[in-house]
Amino acid sequence: MLRDGLGLLLIIAAGAAGYWLFPDNLALLTRVIAVALLVLSIDLIVGYCGVATLGQATLYGAGAYAAGMACLRGVTEPMTLIVIGAAAGAMAGLVMGTIMLRAHGLAQLVLSIAIVQLAHEAANKASAYTGGSDGLAGFSPSPLFGTFEFDLWGRTAYLFGLALLVLVFILLKFVVASPFGMLCRGIKEDPVRIRSMGAFVFPVLLKMFIISGAVAGMGGALAAISTQVVGLDSVSFELSANSLVMLVLGGLGSLYGALIGTVIFMGFEHFVSAINPFHWMTMVGALLIAVVLVAPGGLSGLIDRALPGMRDKGGQRP
Repeated sequence: MLRDGLGLLLIIAAGAAGYWLFPDNLALLTRVIAVALLVLSIDLIVGYCGVATLGQATLYGAGAYAAGMACLRGVTEPMTLIVIGAAAGAMAGLVMGTIMLRAHGLAQLVLSIAIVQLAHEAANKASAYTGGSDGLAGFSPSPLFGTFEFDLWGRTAYLFGLALLVLVFILLKFVVASPFGMLCRGIKEDPVRIRSMGAFVFPVLLKMFIISGAVAGMGGALAAISTQVVGLDSVSFELSANSLVMLVLGGLGSLYGALIGTVIFMGFEHFVSAINPFHWMTMVGALLIAVVLVAPGGLSGLIDRALPGMRDKGGQRP
C-alpha cells in the first residue's frame, strides 16, 4: 500500500510539475495523457492477458468519435462525454474481443490489424456521421462544473485529464490486483492449466477486453474534448503501432511502465522532431533499439533492478 501511495504521489507530482514548468505546452501534455490511457488499455490486454493486438486504436477512435458526435448533437457536459466515450470504447471492445479471441497467436495479430483498418475505412466512408477525411469539428464542450472553460491554453483540459488519469490508474490497480486480474495473469502464463482447473478462459479475456475498451474510449473522448477535433488519425494503425511501442519501451505487465513509456516516447519524439524534422524517426528508432538491448523488460525493468523493493511480493512489477 505504501508503494502504491508513493507511486500515485509521483504521478501527481509529475503532473503538477508539467503544469508549472511547461505552461505553453499543456495541449501536448494533455495529448500525452490521452495516449497514456490508450497505452494502459493495451497493457491490460497484452501485458496481463498475453493477447497479441495492433488494433487498439479502434477502441480509442470509437470513444473519440462518440464524444465528438454527441457534442455536436448537444451533449456538451465534459463528464458525460467521458462516460459516452467509455461506453463506446467498451462496446467496441466487446465486438473486437469476440472476434479476436476466436483465434490465437499470429492469427490474433492479423485480425487486430484487419479490424483497425476496417474501422479506419468505415470512419472515412461514413462521412455523414464522422466527417470523413475532414473529421469532426465545430463542437465545444461546456465549462467543467459550469465554471472552468476549456480555453486555448489548455489549462482546464490538462487538469481534467490529469485527474481522470489518476482516477483510472487507481481503479486499474484494484483490477489487476484482484482475483480477476490474477486469473488473467494465470491465463497468460498457462491457459491450458487454467482450463483444467475449471475456469472459462474466453469470458475472462472478453471481460478484460471490455474494460480495456472503456479505458481506451476515455482516452479518445479526452482527446476530442481537449482538441475539439476528431480525425482519422484517432483510429489509425500508426497510432496502434506507436502505442504498442510505448508499452514495450516502458515494460509489459506494469501499469507504471505504460505511463513511463508514453512520457518518454512522446517527449523524445517532440523534442527530437523539433531539432531535426527530417531524421527524427531514425533517432527514435535508435532509442528503441538501445532500450530493447539494454533493458529487455522495458524501462520499468531497470527501475525494478535498481529498486528491488518496488516489486510486489509475488515478484510482479507494480
